[in-house]
Amino acid sequence: MSAAPRTHRRLGPAAASSASVAEVVALLPEDFRRRDLLIENLHALQDRFGGLFRRHLAALAEEMRLAPAEIQEVATFYAHFRLLGDGEAAPKAVVRRCTGPACAMRPLDLGSLPEGVVVEDAPCMGLCDHAPAVLAGKVPVRAADGAKVAETLVSAGCEIVPPGYDYPILARCLSGELPRDEVLAEIDAAGLRGMGGAGFPTSRKWRTVAAQAGPRLVVVNADEGEPGTFKDRWFLETNAARVLEGALIAAWAVEADEVYLYLRDEYADLHKMLAGMVKDLPGSVPVHLRRGAGAYVCGEESALIESLEGKRGLPRQRPPYVAEVGLFGRPTLVNNVETLYWVSRILAEGAELFASEGRNGHKGLRTYSVSGRVKAPGVKIAPNGITITELIDEFCGGMEDGHILAAYLPGGASGGFLPAHIRPPLAFGAIEEHGGFIGSAAVVVFSQADDLRAAALDLARFFAHESCGQCTPCRVGTAKSVDLLAKPAWDGELLGDLASVMRDASICGLGQAAPNVWQSLFRHFPEVVK
Repeated sequence: MSAAPRTHRRLGPAAASSASVAEVVALLPEDFRRRDLLIENLHALQDRFGGLFRRHLAALAEEMRLAPAEIQEVATFYAHFRLLGDGEAAPKAVVRRCTGPACAMRPLDLGSLPEGVVVEDAPCMGLCDHAPAVLAGKVPVRAADGAKVAETLVSAGCEIVPPGYDYPILARCLSGELPRDEVLAEIDAAGLRGMGGAGFPTSRKWRTVAAQAGPRLVVVNADEGEPGTFKDRWFLETNAARVLEGALIAAWAVEADEVYLYLRDEYADLHKMLAGMVKDLPGSVPVHLRRGAGAYVCGEESALIESLEGKRGLPRQRPPYVAEVGLFGRPTLVNNVETLYWVSRILAEGAELFASEGRNGHKGLRTYSVSGRVKAPGVKIAPNGITITELIDEFCGGMEDGHILAAYLPGGASGGFLPAHIRPPLAFGAIEEHGGFIGSAAVVVFSQADDLRAAALDLARFFAHESCGQCTPCRVGTAKSVDLLAKPAWDGELLGDLASVMRDASICGLGQAAPNVWQSLFRHFPEVVK
């Protein structure tokens, strides 16, 4: 089952009544008129009223001094916002059923839910190790069934309470015990690279931002949306304090004035915990928590920055790079959750913690999100460069009974399929010769029981649903790929031409990587695409 195409519902203009203005002003914080808080304001309205009603949007536009069209274009861009006419009723609850590759292996029938509950199919929710997964309101339901979901809808979600942590490494930095040059040298020695997918050397990125004229900003990218990826959720659930410490150390190292943490809206259960934590952090750099609103493309750093500014998440043309001209036009350091976790640990335990590990010619540790047909799915911290069979046998308890490894995605949907007999090191730069890449290390395991053609079509639908629509090669190409892959016979020549255009002319990685889904099957599974 795949997610429905992204729809852009447009409602006619409505006048802002004094009652509607009063409702909006009473609900929102004192500084809500700032342009960059538009998405936060939309979240607050939907959280309170169950949807975005025309009267409230008109009032918000009036109070923020924005054209109604500006409000409309942002509200319709993000999948999680629900626009309603003033005469419509908001749903009692919304249940989002995951359609990611791991959950698709375990189809879910929710049965009969309470009247007024709306069920929507949605892209991967970062719960792949607990498939099938559902988001019932704001509460994740693991290994879901109809009874669990119904029970969740009528019960309160449990708040995650973080363990105590004193931020000792940050204290050493602020006191001068750890000078900046020593911190950067230690990260250099560890060989730490960005773990969001691009793999850019961390210390080089920090130095680039620090070399720009201030004021500077730091952004924590917690918007992992790659199907099969859930490692950042795990780090925030189990050790959010280390992640925050890493972010504050990064801010200290590049002399940034503020930190913004952009959290995926699907991780609403973590929002309350983090909101409490960021209020009581050491040092003088404020940390602002912001929610995404259901847009995969916002994992790309420039699209994320557009979203933080209260706009549609459209990737920017580069140069200039965000390290030079980023959030609010300032030099901005964007780091992934996992990267910042390792910053804290490396400085606490030494570069050798990282550098002494690794296999098959690669150095360091790597966090793999493993899901699919293995006995023990989950987040696995393993030697960087481990092979698929080593990962499954040593860290995942082997394949599920009755299942034999047939194929795998080494880097989520974007990384393409590899067959069981091709086992390169799962590391940056090691998979490209086979037509794929490691990316965020979202490893999805398929067996002889799985239909790879159907999986490819579902992933193509995901990319079509998540295309921001800004550039023609991606907008038209992803939609065209769905049409072609839905046919009984695949036209290899036409799909190859489409892949070339998308890779060469798309603005960002979404359109450039989407063709890996079908091109990898033509390359490695000719018997499947006949």
